[in-house]
Amino acid sequence: MRKVNNIKIGEKLQRIRKSYGYTQERLAEEVDCSVRYISDIEQNRSNPSYEVLVSICNVFKIGMNEIFVEYLEICKNKHIDYNILGFQDLRLEDKKTVEYLIAFFNSEK
Repeated sequence: MRKVNNIKIGEKLQRIRKSYGYTQERLAEEVDCSVRYISDIEQNRSNPSYEVLVSICNVFKIGMNEIFVEYLEICKNKHIDYNILGFQDLRLEDKKTVEYLIAFFNSEK
């Protein structure tokens, strides 16, 4: 097992935040911290506290493994597509459209 010396999750948190359509301001409000703190986390200038990290996971309804995927041996060779993370928050009509498109493209194989 490889030793992990420097864990950087800022860019991943930024991609997750953006995939849900959140601004830094909105996320800061949801997790009860400053916008500057969110910015520092995303730029890897600061590490989030456990409380903030748990709050971020709860806001986006994701597990910690989705944030730390490249550092966890159990998640090797698993890919998380951040473009679909916000699917559950879509309107019903939009979900049906996405499901239809997936079915259509799968039938083309």
